[in-house]
Amino acid sequence: MMVWSGATLLAYLGALWLYRRSGHHLLCLPVLTGTALVLAALALSGTAYPVYAEATRALRWLSGPAIIALAVPLYRQAALLRRSAGPLLVALVVGCLVSVLGTLVVCALMDTPRPFALALAPKAATMPMAMLAAERAGGLPAVAAMAVVATGVLGSVMAGPLLRWLRVDNEAVHGFTLGLVAHAIGVARVMQTHPGSVAFAALAMGLNGVATALLLAVWAPWF
Repeated sequence: MMVWSGATLLAYLGALWLYRRSGHHLLCLPVLTGTALVLAALALSGTAYPVYAEATRALRWLSGPAIIALAVPLYRQAALLRRSAGPLLVALVVGCLVSVLGTLVVCALMDTPRPFALALAPKAATMPMAMLAAERAGGLPAVAAMAVVATGVLGSVMAGPLLRWLRVDNEAVHGFTLGLVAHAIGVARVMQTHPGSVAFAALAMGLNGVATALLLAVWAPWF
């Protein structure tokens, strides 16, 4: 158990070093390069993923307190968040509807198998919520996990340039957008680029996770 937990931490430290050396290049995000290192180690050692998942259970447990810790910036900026409640709510509803229902519509047009489509639909939610929502709706949790990682990386890469192209320079908007479309990976990106708007990113991530799970639960039986 300790071997794979240690290997995962080393992979993360190596990925973090590369990310800093690259000048925080988007293609060197630790979640991307670190995951690649772990997958390479699993392939070379012939270790199955269920064995790895069981061996790193303690690391997965730590993700819970890490997410809860995001309540600190939320508390510190509670007054600002209350003043912006209206626009934030509209952005949340529209973003969630486009992400979930848009995915299901595209999958229906492409005749995608139902379990696969329902696994892709919660891709913008944070990992624990997305996997559970997909499983409860009849989707494939493993596919949901891959979709979440891909969405987080692509969202972090594309959101910044797109907002700059739209001439949106408000840090709160950047933070909320990244938290909404790229969940925890987006929040980590905001911590590095716009630390003053972490509360907006954390709020978007949490609310979108809940909204996605509820929307998928309601819509899945009709899909």
